[in-house]
Amino acid sequence: MKLAPLAAALFALSTASVTFAQTQAASTTAANDLPSPDKEFVQAASMSSSTEIDASKLASKQSQDADVKSFAHHMEVDHTKLAISLKMATPHGVMVPKDNSDTAVLNSLSGLHGKEFDTAYIKQVGLAGHEKAVEAFQAEADGGQNADLKKAAQKALPTIKAHLKMAQQLAAKKGVTAQ
Repeated sequence: MKLAPLAAALFALSTASVTFAQTQAASTTAANDLPSPDKEFVQAASMSSSTEIDASKLASKQSQDADVKSFAHHMEVDHTKLAISLKMATPHGVMVPKDNSDTAVLNSLSGLHGKEFDTAYIKQVGLAGHEKAVEAFQAEADGGQNADLKKAAQKALPTIKAHLKMAQQLAAKKGVTAQ
């Protein structure tokens, strides 16, 4: 007879657990329903930062130029912070890709050293990479539908634009043209 109250309590507990799990799964599914422009931004922003970080690590090993190494270090630090900000702004349940660097860029840099590396790094990562990043962050800042992602893009945009300006100054100093 003492088993009846225990069985009733276990049944109530299991019913509550199932309901909680279903509610939690539904909220995760709903969070994954980001509008397409916001999904594209998360992908582009995470790829940009990941590529910047990995390419900057290459620069620390494969460049002999103090200016390039300094720029690369600055990019690694800032893009690590930007990647964290992006993850914090992304709704719960939406996965931010990790280590999704542009392998074509990294592969094209990996076999280069010295001035040859510096030129390719400045062109592909400093200039072209930041031009793409400015476009992606500007598009989200102007037309993003998720308020947190839009705010994160607006906050990060001045930094990304400053990076592009720094890359342009470095390119001019080193005689590197965008083409």
